[in-house]
Amino acid sequence: MSDRENFKSFIPPGRVIPELTLKAVLAGVFLAILLGAANAYLGLYAGMTVSAVIPGAVMAIALLRPFKGTILEVNIAKMGASAGECVAAGVIFTVPALVILETQLGIPTGWSTVRIIETSLISLLGGFIGVLWMVPLRRALVVKTDLPFPEGIAAAAVLTETIGGKETLEKRGKRKGAGGLWLLVGVILAGLFKFCQLALNIFRDTIEHVVKFGRYTLFEKTNDAHLYGGITTSPALLGVGWIVGPKIASYILVGGLIGWVLILPLVALATGIPTPVSAESVEAAFHMGFGDFELGKMIWGFYKIWGDQVRYIGVGAMLVGGLWAIWQIKNNLTDSIREAVIGIKGGDIEIKKRTDKDISYKLVFISLVLMIIPVFLLYVWLSDMFTVSIVMAALTIAFAFVASALAGYLTGLVGSSNMPISGVTVSVLLVVSLIMMYVFGVSGAAGITVVIFISAVICIGGSISGDLLQAMASGHMLGATPRNLQISMTLGVIGISVFIGLIISVLHQAFELGSRALPAPQSFLMAGIVKGVMGGEMLWPYVISGMFLAVILILIDLPVLPVAIGIYLPFYLSPPIFIGGIIRYFTDKYLDKKFKSKQKEKISDWELAVKRTDITPKEKTLRTGLLFSAGLVAGEALTGVFIATLVVLGFENMALLKFPPILPGLLVWIFIAILLAYIPLREILDKD
Repeated sequence: MSDRENFKSFIPPGRVIPELTLKAVLAGVFLAILLGAANAYLGLYAGMTVSAVIPGAVMAIALLRPFKGTILEVNIAKMGASAGECVAAGVIFTVPALVILETQLGIPTGWSTVRIIETSLISLLGGFIGVLWMVPLRRALVVKTDLPFPEGIAAAAVLTETIGGKETLEKRGKRKGAGGLWLLVGVILAGLFKFCQLALNIFRDTIEHVVKFGRYTLFEKTNDAHLYGGITTSPALLGVGWIVGPKIASYILVGGLIGWVLILPLVALATGIPTPVSAESVEAAFHMGFGDFELGKMIWGFYKIWGDQVRYIGVGAMLVGGLWAIWQIKNNLTDSIREAVIGIKGGDIEIKKRTDKDISYKLVFISLVLMIIPVFLLYVWLSDMFTVSIVMAALTIAFAFVASALAGYLTGLVGSSNMPISGVTVSVLLVVSLIMMYVFGVSGAAGITVVIFISAVICIGGSISGDLLQAMASGHMLGATPRNLQISMTLGVIGISVFIGLIISVLHQAFELGSRALPAPQSFLMAGIVKGVMGGEMLWPYVISGMFLAVILILIDLPVLPVAIGIYLPFYLSPPIFIGGIIRYFTDKYLDKKFKSKQKEKISDWELAVKRTDITPKEKTLRTGLLFSAGLVAGEALTGVFIATLVVLGFENMALLKFPPILPGLLVWIFIAILLAYIPLREILDKD
């Protein structure tokens, strides 16, 4: 990677163009509410959210084009959109757990329905804490590391290709540069493919199978041995794999193999594969097997073991890996704190260039200390526990930093859509639950409720470091002013926080949290975990095993967090990322061999995303691949938001097939993978 301190951005530091304007701010707040609402539904319905970095960029272009918005104004609006998605993700994975605990699990929390004002206050305070910690983390994670930030690269490529060589959007959206064609092709291909998968259901999105390979005796029990395999046919994950490269993609696959191919089959052999009993689990198994119940119940059993046991190995590894990652960037963070101390003492701070000016560190750290007061008042109001509230308010600020740094590191590694914010939340839940039980002696329904409150504020703060650090990365490439972006994200947090309680309340009244129409799977997970910990039913050996695994990886100098992600996430997500990384590996190898004597200097993907002139044949090839990959990510993300909007509007029954066949979708996905390998090299191969 090149030196990011002296990165040559699209808009030079010495050039000042309109950025933090009223039209940009209003567009950002509007998009924060729109994408926050769409992701709130999507997260409660499917257990996942769609990164708002690229959809926000595309929608901001559409909103600001009639007003001839500059590229930096579009970036401001995109930042607001990202803030909305981040806050919504933090809220929906935690707060609905309070309703589910009371209505579904029979634990009195006082939340038989969604409490709108309390939800909005939790969102607002968590969002403010996340924004404040984002300021020092920007330099520590975006500027002073070589984390790729794949969706940040993709967003920067989308904006620069849309703008072309100019700084302002033209009224007519003429495409600038040859690479714009491949960006558009990627968007259309991925968008149509995802619509056929999710809306029309004519392509199967995930292909899974369980095979039997003998009968063995383990721990005096004889059971059949089984092996699971799966892959999701996602164009976006191919694009992410191409952008992050073969190394990170390989580590993620290694984590998946450790969890799903080594540990999980051994657990299944020792204990047997559980079978579905309840009506809901039987139906889930039937759908997992796409109508083949015998296969479906085996897949369901593997997911049951993973969800109840093996997943917590990934959580333990994430805990240690996150702390280790923070330790590795300690010097970067120390510089930020030192600058804040100089500012508080009234000393002179070196004048920075425009593209490196943040909100005053003095203001940031004073505000973080003062945030203890409103957080304390919120906890007292919600829990009636004075001593617990004041101690946990102070710890909330500290824990939010750890969650923000961990979430930011993970999102810089694999992208926002693949960053397991639920895993970060589980880690927070475990630590907070232990403090409540063994330090304050609080347990039962009251303890469970206050743990959810505290974890929700911390999780929202941590979630801010997801999309927003991607947006800060693309801003660094484009030449944005960090201070203006931080102001924009604050306004976005306020915008979505005002409405998020009402949004979730309306969804609960329309569909009911925990029902088949709105299953809220991540909230169910959080509710089950905190109930298990506070009730003494948590499987700590798995968490501790993951912690030991992380220590071993550190000792042998291997990255912990990509492996932890591979264990924590469903296995089917790892292979498409790996395949995208392998395609990038062979592309790079071919180019290195082809241009070994002519173009030795390496250029980073960050530079390729914004470079417009003097592009060499090798750079043009890589930029074409980058734009096509960005298109795949953008097309799938935009389609996800579009489908979520259609479902909210009542168009949820568009499926043409109940159980689509495997082959058609797989063949189309393989064709897209071949295009990812061919399109960047097309001109060179044609000449040869």
